[in-house]
Amino acid sequence: MLKGAIFDFDGTLFDSMFIWDTAGEIYLRSIGTEPEEDLRNELKTMSLLQSATYIRDKYAIPLTVEDIMNSINRTVEDFYFHTVQPKKGVATFLEQMKKQGVKICIATATDRYQVEAALKRCCMEHFFSEIFTCTDVGHGKDEPFIFRKAMDYLGTTKADTVVFEDAYHAAKTAKEDGFVTVAVYDSHEEKQKELQALSDFYFENLRETDSFWKFAYGL
Repeated sequence: MLKGAIFDFDGTLFDSMFIWDTAGEIYLRSIGTEPEEDLRNELKTMSLLQSATYIRDKYAIPLTVEDIMNSINRTVEDFYFHTVQPKKGVATFLEQMKKQGVKICIATATDRYQVEAALKRCCMEHFFSEIFTCTDVGHGKDEPFIFRKAMDYLGTTKADTVVFEDAYHAAKTAKEDGFVTVAVYDSHEEKQKELQALSDFYFENLRETDSFWKFAYGL
């Protein structure tokens, strides 16, 4: 029986991946530095802290990692505070989980204050008991630490906890660590076939999830 759910934020709950695909490039161009063509792929699996460190070292920027992080955050924070919206079916799906008594939290590479701003503006903060960020825990999603941390907080086990992700690398980390993994389609993930093959469930959106509920509760 399902007792806990750990949700990624960008691309899984909210339609926001495109801003992160280009944030590093936007930042570098703002300081007069042209990014290499593969920058977005290099940063794709990294937390904000890891990304800022990489940019500083790769492009020899004479600023602290914290300064770079702050600049990148300013590039995207307006989007979270005023524009970003949840993906189709998300609110209804979360409401169903709440009715079933599932404990829900977020595990994300995005900074807490940006996630909180988007949730509050969209009246969705009540669904989640906690937000775990890669920066706060000190590990990216290329490691399972953040998922384990979230599960420990929920007081559940891998047998009754599900991880929801849109990114192949993150879903792979969770799956290989023993979690049941639900993949949610997002157009910014190029490895859709690999993601679908890897995950226990794969959905175009969270409106058509009958097979998941049958698995979780026999509904």
